[in-house]
Amino acid sequence: MTPVIAIDGPSGTGKGTLAALLAERLAWHTLDSGAIYRVLGLAAQRHGLALDDSGPLTSLAAALPLCFKDRKVLLDGEDVSNAIRTEEAGAAASQVAAHPGVRAALLEWQRRMARPPGLVADGRDMGTVVFSQAPLKIFLDASPEIRADRRYKQLKEKGLDANLPKLVADIRERDARDRSRAVAPLRAAEDAVLVDSSQMSIAEVFDRVLEEVRRVFPGLVT
Repeated sequence: MTPVIAIDGPSGTGKGTLAALLAERLAWHTLDSGAIYRVLGLAAQRHGLALDDSGPLTSLAAALPLCFKDRKVLLDGEDVSNAIRTEEAGAAASQVAAHPGVRAALLEWQRRMARPPGLVADGRDMGTVVFSQAPLKIFLDASPEIRADRRYKQLKEKGLDANLPKLVADIRERDARDRSRAVAPLRAAEDAVLVDSSQMSIAEVFDRVLEEVRRVFPGLVT
């Protein structure tokens, strides 16, 4: 079986950055499952679908014209890499991801991403559902205030308006929605390694996780 490293955790903890760094170091493939749900949310809005209407959303998910190519996210051939990284896209992703039918429609699509030499997958249920047999599972966490502050700085660096208290409130609301959904709620797998990045740089997080890679996959990295 293709080896998989599953990285889960709430929004804004640095999962995507960590996954990209690990994949580059190991020369493995990556799966950003959050991008899939963000694309679905964007596609739903463009089709005029209500984000709480399970039936049409499930049908759209089953035929989603999504493609990852050259580090770009393509929706029906259009590069939507930037469009899906807004706060609105993140909120839409959290809403569509709550539907059991949507998650079922996208499950096998995600599992097919596991191909040699290996896969680093990040999301909310990589270690608990999608790749529950992964030999290494990481649950990356940080306080809502720290995550909001990181996002605030990112938005400011891009010259965009941002309201820190609102970001904190939005993150808490999304956390609650993700943790309480009926199917595949956000939680750490029983055998996951817990890493709190609140007081850690991404370099420190990477080094910490690399220790676990060496433990689980002896000889893979020096």
